[in-house]
Amino acid sequence: MKTVKLLFGYTLMATLLVSCYAEVIVDDEYIETSAFNTDQVLRSYELWYVDINETRGNGEVPFLQRAFTVSFDQGVFYANNNIVGIGKTGNGLGIDVGYYNTYRGQVEIDHDVDGNWLLEVYALDGRTIELYDTSSDTSYVLRGYQRNNFDYDQVFYDNIGYFIQEYDAWEKSYTSIEGALNDFDNENFLQFSYSFFRSSIDAPGTSLANLQWDFEGDYQIYDIPNDETLKALTLDYDFFGNDYFELYVINDATIELYHPASGTVYEFRGRGYQQYLKSSKGTVDKKRTKSSNPTMNVVRKREK
Repeated sequence: MKTVKLLFGYTLMATLLVSCYAEVIVDDEYIETSAFNTDQVLRSYELWYVDINETRGNGEVPFLQRAFTVSFDQGVFYANNNIVGIGKTGNGLGIDVGYYNTYRGQVEIDHDVDGNWLLEVYALDGRTIELYDTSSDTSYVLRGYQRNNFDYDQVFYDNIGYFIQEYDAWEKSYTSIEGALNDFDNENFLQFSYSFFRSSIDAPGTSLANLQWDFEGDYQIYDIPNDETLKALTLDYDFFGNDYFELYVINDATIELYHPASGTVYEFRGRGYQQYLKSSKGTVDKKRTKSSNPTMNVVRKREK
């Protein structure tokens, strides 16, 4: 249960309390401000990144559970539900998914799919707020950014497991001349689901509907200590064991796999983009969960 209501914990408070009327009740634990001030807090940053690993409680607010960022703009509620296109879709804000109204320390969101939700708003520090759903006793922590200082690259690496699932398949588009021959040279398509991967040796250009998946196995993404822009990927091929790659994001449609064992660089392009809109299979199938990648103590072999 919540015991402290702190809607205004940062420097914006002084400006707003001088510039507009607000009834403020202050004691050791309680600060109440006007609906206008609540709206100003929510609009003080253009993007609010949903730090899903900081979620507390056993319930969920569905539209926050699937969003990477949300935005509050003059009564319109926006969300970036995909990593692909983030920073570009909706001029960076994402897609229009509903409307909102503010009250004293509360925001009411009328979501196009998930209906009406009344959430309490708490300020944790100068750029961090908490949205609390009393009905499920669940809190979401959101960190504020302007569009021009949001680290889009880091969002890709922090959520790379979701990113590689946003395409129906990844088609090999480049293989370096350098590198020893190896079995992975024959793999032309990859597909990643939540819990397994599939691969195909079908010829490049094969339509997705006609792909024959030749192998299905486990995969794992690893964090690398002290290297935030490098991930390790292992593909568990039964016939030659785990194949290890350095995984890099080139852009929101291209990944690079560097195979240290052979010294070969591969690029894969995404095909069949799965956009999670107001209503689609994604609104049911795709939700973020608390997660952390295991760590692999290796040193980057591919030069930056």
